[in-house]
Amino acid sequence: MALTAGIVGLPNVGKSTLFNAITKAGAESANYPFCTIDPNVGMVEVPDQRLNRLAEIVHPKKIVPTTFEFTDIAGIVKGASKGEGLGNKFLSHIRQVDAICHVVRCFADENITHVAGKVDPIVDIETINLELILADLETVEKRIGKVEKIAKQKDKAAMAEFEVLSKLKEAFEAEKPARTVEFTEEQEKLVKGFQLLTMKPVLYVANVGEDDAADASNNQYVQQVREFAEKDNAEVIVVCAKIEEEIAELEDEEKAMFLQELGIEESGLDQLIRAAYHLLGLATYFTAGEPEVRAWTFKKGMKAPECAGIIHSDFERGFIRAEVVSYEDLIEAGSMVGAREAGKVRLEGKDYVVQDGDVIHFRFNV
Repeated sequence: MALTAGIVGLPNVGKSTLFNAITKAGAESANYPFCTIDPNVGMVEVPDQRLNRLAEIVHPKKIVPTTFEFTDIAGIVKGASKGEGLGNKFLSHIRQVDAICHVVRCFADENITHVAGKVDPIVDIETINLELILADLETVEKRIGKVEKIAKQKDKAAMAEFEVLSKLKEAFEAEKPARTVEFTEEQEKLVKGFQLLTMKPVLYVANVGEDDAADASNNQYVQQVREFAEKDNAEVIVVCAKIEEEIAELEDEEKAMFLQELGIEESGLDQLIRAAYHLLGLATYFTAGEPEVRAWTFKKGMKAPECAGIIHSDFERGFIRAEVVSYEDLIEAGSMVGAREAGKVRLEGKDYVVQDGDVIHFRFNV
């Protein structure tokens, strides 16, 4: 799936350090967990323990995880919507991503200056949010001027669009992002066409110091971010970018030992990858056979033929049916033969909506 999450943040919040952790983990000695495919794009493996469990049953020659892209977005300063700093580059890059991972500084360090002179995560969040809102307001105002004239002539399509634009303009002037505005299903289709920055889903990444890496419950900055995110209906992931960069090049066993010594159950990077993956409405199905056990990314709601097409266009074009068993049922049965005997393997047609964790064998004829 060609979807990507953009990493954004103010200067000195740890954005670059976190992205470095993503790209550094692509050392060639690693078992293809990460790789860099572009100077500002990092492709990461989506951590999924289900692959290993399936491999124990199938005994494949190789295991192939699914991958996911992060894009490093140019830094932002106040006034970006008016072209200050790298504002125009920042905004153009955000338009190209499908979701936003907003890195927020939640640590104090006298050796690392803050652009505002003090650590205040809410002010940081609001600074970037406001720039995106102002950019969207400009987009809406340009469009509303053209549509209003036609709407006054009682053109139904223009009247419907003018209503949506007016709603958005009111929200932006109240400094509220587009994703907080309620629309009907038809109105949402119109909004999608405007390609607004503030319609993109957001994940807040609270970057803490090493002392708070294992437990950030007493970090007042993290609490502030969580309270803000709750109002924004967004998720918060806590990471220590400095530690993530340090462990990025370690082998799996060394990494596990390092995290255990720090009292951390799972790396922040793994949590971030998984959270961003789900933020985009992505899920995973599996193919499992002797050659390989493989994870495939699909968009939730996709039907069987579309998911077959992710493997190869011929699979979709010549789709006959899908042989499906859920991951849980297969693990419980202990083998595909056992799952069949238990009646857990189903034959599904072209209208079947694929579920996360489905293990599928596609039948096709071209």
